[in-house]
Amino acid sequence: MAVQPDEKSLLEQAVNWINEGKKVAFATVIGTWGSSPRPVGSQLVINDQGAFVGSVSGGCIEGAVIGEALNTISDGENRILSFGVTNDEAWEVGLACGGDIRILVENSDNIKILQRIMDEMPFAIITNLNTKNKIYYSENNLNSIDDLSDNLSNHLKMAFKSNIPRLIMDNEEEIFIQVYNKPLRCAIIGAVHISQALIPMAKVAGFDVLLIDPRGSFATEERFPNVDINDGWPDDAMLKFNADNRSAVVTLTHDPKLDDPALEIALKSKAFYIGSLGSRRTHAARIERLTDKGYSKEELSRINAPVGLDIGAKSPSEIAVSILAEIISVKYTEHGAI
Repeated sequence: MAVQPDEKSLLEQAVNWINEGKKVAFATVIGTWGSSPRPVGSQLVINDQGAFVGSVSGGCIEGAVIGEALNTISDGENRILSFGVTNDEAWEVGLACGGDIRILVENSDNIKILQRIMDEMPFAIITNLNTKNKIYYSENNLNSIDDLSDNLSNHLKMAFKSNIPRLIMDNEEEIFIQVYNKPLRCAIIGAVHISQALIPMAKVAGFDVLLIDPRGSFATEERFPNVDINDGWPDDAMLKFNADNRSAVVTLTHDPKLDDPALEIALKSKAFYIGSLGSRRTHAARIERLTDKGYSKEELSRINAPVGLDIGAKSPSEIAVSILAEIISVKYTEHGAI
């Protein structure tokens, strides 16, 4: 399965094309009904040569969208497109049935705005689809939303919290709120067999992955090709990782000398998920050690252990599936989409 480029990668590609003298348009999914290949907020970036990155439909309407984007680049007119995806087209991209997709196509030649989005994530663009006017907000600038209606400001706050773009009606005008956020990240402590299976799956799921293990014979490029590896001691590596509310942390070494220091840093962070390998007996001993270090019962309850959903997993690959499934479950159920 191909990994979809993240929001920052799309923005970077747009900036690179503009710096090369090319003209650029963005196509954004602003509404879906029925079964849709890509969720609201998905984007396609197109240059004036017809090159593109991203996806708005998994392939079934990309050609038509690119054609309309080239028209927008040529005449400067933004467009709102509506497509019906047939059952046959939906089947080709892995869906059981068809649906409708609505797409906003816009010129994008302002590098300062694109750079600001990348620098100030989390960031939102509020577009009035009736007037085409835009308002730009970074999450750190939410104290300046007094000029918005109560309805719109509430939806903006919810969009930031959930990391889900949304199409709303405000004062009888159609408003689209697009959210740009930092990539999801996952720190994995322990260059073990489970990690060899978990890392590529986590990448496909959209996580930037850091593997932490000071044991040189374990954390090798041969065992983990194309993986970002930190061979420092786990607490130092975790401090540099600086887990935020879009970060997951998983300890897999089964060695308290390595897992515990990483957990101590993770428990002080805003990580949305913390998981640790080990049986219930192993975890009870872990809780006792961390309690002795001064961590409260509430703090320690953040550790998901034994790690992973209980699906009867046995092999390293199956355990990796259960871990990623639990991370995704926590991401959506306990904290909302983030």
